[in-house]
Amino acid sequence: MNKQPTLPDLDDDILDRDPIKQFNEWYQLAIDHGLKHPGAMSLATATRDGMPSVRIVLLKQSDRRGFVFYSNYESRKGRELAENPKAALAFFWPEFDRSIRIEGMITKLSSEESDKYFAERPREGQLSSLTSAQSRIVKNRAELDERYEKLRNEYEGKEIARPSHWGGYRLKPEAIEFWQHRYARLNDRILYTLMTDGSWSVCRLAP
Repeated sequence: MNKQPTLPDLDDDILDRDPIKQFNEWYQLAIDHGLKHPGAMSLATATRDGMPSVRIVLLKQSDRRGFVFYSNYESRKGRELAENPKAALAFFWPEFDRSIRIEGMITKLSSEESDKYFAERPREGQLSSLTSAQSRIVKNRAELDERYEKLRNEYEGKEIARPSHWGGYRLKPEAIEFWQHRYARLNDRILYTLMTDGSWSVCRLAP
């Protein structure tokens, strides 16, 4: 990682009123300073009756439409999102003493968007998407390796189409909180909340 920059406190006069622009500014800084996995984010989902689960996924796109990641639709997170599309994301960059929490509703990307991204994936990733019945019990590691090799030979010299059980999701944010460490645990917490007219309200929370 490059030398950690000196970061200003989150004073109101330096914050962008648009939380997506503010997010992208922080995210780009993490990329520019060589953090190992700047796009790693915790994804929290829950069953219909509220049993939660959390795991790490990778951010692939962020814009006004929301935050995009890809996964197996039949995985545990996929099954939970199918019955309860409310979810939350969390980024933590300890090198900068910063984190971001995001809450909202998740929808699937269009087939065209998922097809485009799948076609750009490394071939090993494409084969892995075919190989793994994600979150399901497997007999042992050899079973996965054997299936991977079988598919690799089967698709030798052939284009691999996106399997129907794999694709993208987009979380449309309804609340975004930016956190940054300060002395004596008097940390900065800035909360953006989406209003019914599409604008964002901004407030400061006590740490």
